[in-house]
Amino acid sequence: MPESTWRIHEIRKQVAVIDGKLAPSMVLKNARFLHSVLKKWLVGNIWILGNRIVYVGNEMPIEMSKTEVIDLDGKVVVPGYIEPHVHPTQLYNPHSFADFAAQTGTTTFIADNMTFALSLSNQKAFTIMDQLKKLPFSFYWWARFDSQTELQNEDEIFTNKSVLEWLGRDDVLLGGELTGWPRLVRGDDLMLSWIQAAKMKGKKIEGHFPGASEKTIARMKLFGADSDHEAMTVEEVEKRILHGLDVTLRHSSIRPDLPQLLKGILDKELDIFDHLMMTTDGSTPAFHEDGVMDKCIRIALEEGVSPIDAYNMASYNIARYYNKSHLHGLIATGRFATLNILKNEKTPNPESVLSKGVWLKRDDKKVNALPKIKWDQYDTFTIPFDISDDDFQFSMPIGIHLTNEVITKPYSINLQFSKKELPLDNDESYLMLIDRKGKWRVNTMLKGFDTHIKGFASSYSSTGEIILIGKSIEDMKFAFNELKRINGGIVLAENKEVVASIPLKINGKVFDGEVEELIQYEKKLSKALNDRGYSHSDAIYTLFFLQSTHLPYIRITPQGIYDVMKKKVMLPAVMR
Repeated sequence: MPESTWRIHEIRKQVAVIDGKLAPSMVLKNARFLHSVLKKWLVGNIWILGNRIVYVGNEMPIEMSKTEVIDLDGKVVVPGYIEPHVHPTQLYNPHSFADFAAQTGTTTFIADNMTFALSLSNQKAFTIMDQLKKLPFSFYWWARFDSQTELQNEDEIFTNKSVLEWLGRDDVLLGGELTGWPRLVRGDDLMLSWIQAAKMKGKKIEGHFPGASEKTIARMKLFGADSDHEAMTVEEVEKRILHGLDVTLRHSSIRPDLPQLLKGILDKELDIFDHLMMTTDGSTPAFHEDGVMDKCIRIALEEGVSPIDAYNMASYNIARYYNKSHLHGLIATGRFATLNILKNEKTPNPESVLSKGVWLKRDDKKVNALPKIKWDQYDTFTIPFDISDDDFQFSMPIGIHLTNEVITKPYSINLQFSKKELPLDNDESYLMLIDRKGKWRVNTMLKGFDTHIKGFASSYSSTGEIILIGKSIEDMKFAFNELKRINGGIVLAENKEVVASIPLKINGKVFDGEVEELIQYEKKLSKALNDRGYSHSDAIYTLFFLQSTHLPYIRITPQGIYDVMKKKVMLPAVMR
């Protein structure tokens, strides 16, 4: 049964404030605030009791004996920002990223459940989510329908029972993202039934349709898709709007598309801002040094978008789309007291942040951190096996050519090499994917990743398996052993010494600490990789997507080397 946000006795107290029988806990006086429905800047007083706005207007409360009154004359108030498409385990964890994001005004996440779905039982995942729900921050979630790779046990993970349990939660707002949409086209009625179940519960369906043709978009709309975040040109934005999809404009560490998309929309005079949202789409930590959703708003303002449309794309539009505007995205009676106080409307990084009635930031200083949660639903990440020379067998005809951060294609291996080491100054490396329990391995060659990396090991990957890359088998072994010693993370080694590393103690995939500290780890690793010939912009995304079969054209997966277009295993995994 759905839970009420406020209990009966709480609502009675809120009404008592209006009746003058109870003092509000806080009044923001003389606030110049954005009313997102009227699309106007108004001046008034905002009464707050606990975590809820109980009145917005010209009046002051009758009873104010225990009320904190804050005069905001000269300041601007906007709704707390919403990040509608969060991948909350891009090295950071959901709690640490929320604590970090809140300091620049992003106080609501709609987040991917993939790591939970692949790593934990539903009961354990829901235990973590229930802890997060109690924080002075708003967490909502997706329900994934597929793994976006080729697992050996996918049918055991994405079962009808499991998916419907996710969809049964009130804090799950959508199904998707639909990385596995080709299965719908091929006749997968189980996935289609999950879409229908989501729609019957009033949830949205988020697409993932990069480069989709007009007919594909039409098909996806008929299957039930409501929105998509993969438009890379203004023409693709327009095509999605034409077929009735709302569009989330992306600005991420590998797809910083927002400026040119907004410029195209303004140049074409498309009056579609009410149907646009914005996202940073799971960017890696260092990308966020200058903000989260405030960064997107700032770009929109710089491109000439009106301030009201810019703020609505990061708040009200998202809340309305997900049927949550009764709680979020609007400064009006009955909503959560989640507000950003700005110097002016041109400066989206707030001076003060109020989230569910709790000050997280005041006068440009962090005043409250989000209370810690327990990660004990995850077992300590350990590697229960060793590797030997027998694992390093690379006599195969087909390798993977990395053409940018995430796109790959097959190539014929012609390089002559000794068993122990490949020549430096060459862009080919050994590549291995090893089951985290040591049951199987997949070996091939990787072209276009680097020129001088000798040993690189990572337990960070889309499925949590172990990735080894390098030109020196001895340094790859050394990096693996260091990864084993630190119980998960990313290790760059050279001449049997650690050059840079990131400890990822939660499940071997995410950092157990503050994002500010993580950013420094990432920057050191990125510099070391770039110094050794990594030629792309985001190595973390490369690691994450090596297994991802929703992207072309060839992938290394738990089943083996996989041809995405032909949908078949080219070289199977080898049992150890």
